[in-house]
Amino acid sequence: MAKLLLAICGICWGLMWPLIKIGLTGLTPWTFRLIGFTVGAGALLVVVKLSGRSLAVKGGGNTWMRLFVSSVLNVVAFGVLSAFAMLTASTGRVAVVSYSFPVWTCLLAWLVLGERLRGAVAVGLALCIGGIAVLVYPVLDSVGLIGLALSVAAAMAWAVGTIYLKLVKIPGDVIVITAWQIAIAALVLLFCTLIVQGWPTFEPASAKALAAAILNGLVGSALCYFLWYNIVGRLPATTASLGSLSSPAIGVVISALILGEVPSTIDVVGFGLIFAAAMGVILGSRPRMPATGAKTDLS
Repeated sequence: MAKLLLAICGICWGLMWPLIKIGLTGLTPWTFRLIGFTVGAGALLVVVKLSGRSLAVKGGGNTWMRLFVSSVLNVVAFGVLSAFAMLTASTGRVAVVSYSFPVWTCLLAWLVLGERLRGAVAVGLALCIGGIAVLVYPVLDSVGLIGLALSVAAAMAWAVGTIYLKLVKIPGDVIVITAWQIAIAALVLLFCTLIVQGWPTFEPASAKALAAAILNGLVGSALCYFLWYNIVGRLPATTASLGSLSSPAIGVVISALILGEVPSTIDVVGFGLIFAAAMGVILGSRPRMPATGAKTDLS
């Protein structure tokens, strides 16, 4: 049953990548993510209440501060950076490069936590850098370089957030903690949106773009996280981590079918190197990488 949930989660997350691209045809990245996080947080909070869980947070102000930092790193930074990346880079490239996070997580674990940099991790880091270099070369003289840079930044924000959570260990029910992180992200996005662009507007957004934003919130922010946190409690970390890599693969395929973004030969080579890097890191660090280091604490 857990593996079936993992397959469903991977498919749903993979479908979200082209959905983001569709939403951005009429909405700014700020407005798109604001809608998604608001809808996702609302849905999860309703689920928490209907399941009989308490919305109370243990630890008072200290825990709320940790939730805020985690939300900014894992939810806000990743969500906003990946959305802006899609303005100048293909969906497939953003999806794959963003999922290079296991490599950066292991590198940071070595630098910050003093964890041993195993041979597989070192090879994975080299493959990842090689894959990114392959993807960067054709766009050195174009705005596509900005999109790839933002994708790398999104992956690193994800990695920093994962290391942060390993350090602070936020107490409480995982689903409740997830719901509050997304709710905090919605509030932060509202504040940032008001500063950067003023009150969110929905014109000239089409009905299709608005539907994409709402569906992304319900499925990408609520359903998938709900499934994910059930999965990590039932499957080994390695299985869950490898399963999460199906998301960018599905994103590439669906983007080619729906958006017509067919990867070039160079793209395929770069994608292959980054996938190999992520798989090598996950398999090579199996006792070290906890289940929550996979997709996890993105909440």
